[in-house]
Amino acid sequence: MTGSSENPKADLPMEQSFEGAIERCSAVGLRMSHQRRLVLELLWKEKMHLSARDIFEKINAQGKRSIGQTSVYQNLETLHRFNIIECLERSGGRLYSCRTDPHSHLICSLTGRIYDIDVQLPQHLLKDIEARTGHRITGFTMQLVGEPLQGPPKPANP
Repeated sequence: MTGSSENPKADLPMEQSFEGAIERCSAVGLRMSHQRRLVLELLWKEKMHLSARDIFEKINAQGKRSIGQTSVYQNLETLHRFNIIECLERSGGRLYSCRTDPHSHLICSLTGRIYDIDVQLPQHLLKDIEARTGHRITGFTMQLVGEPLQGPPKPANP
């Protein structure tokens, strides 16, 4: 899983850090507006997959109203178009997160929360897949579904 939500830079290489995102914006000619910075800061702070509505509400809950809903949507779409952030298409809508490097996801079947995971498949498995399909594997992502190993706590007085 990714680093701690306490430190936006924890466990991330420079290209996936907040500072790296700012540099990538500059490299592709994106102006770093106040609103764009707010969206990026929140994604790196939260380290979760969030809807545009979640992002809008979390930013504006931090104090005075500082960003409009349209601005959130426009910035998310622009940041995704330039591969600065990730966008997952889900049946309930789009979810955004700070990672764009190759990674996989674990979806909690109880809460719906999506966790980023880094998985390496054994070379023999990749070679077997290549032999079966006639395609060279150049990358992969997996979507795993699971539930917590420890179930929800039981009521004190059943």
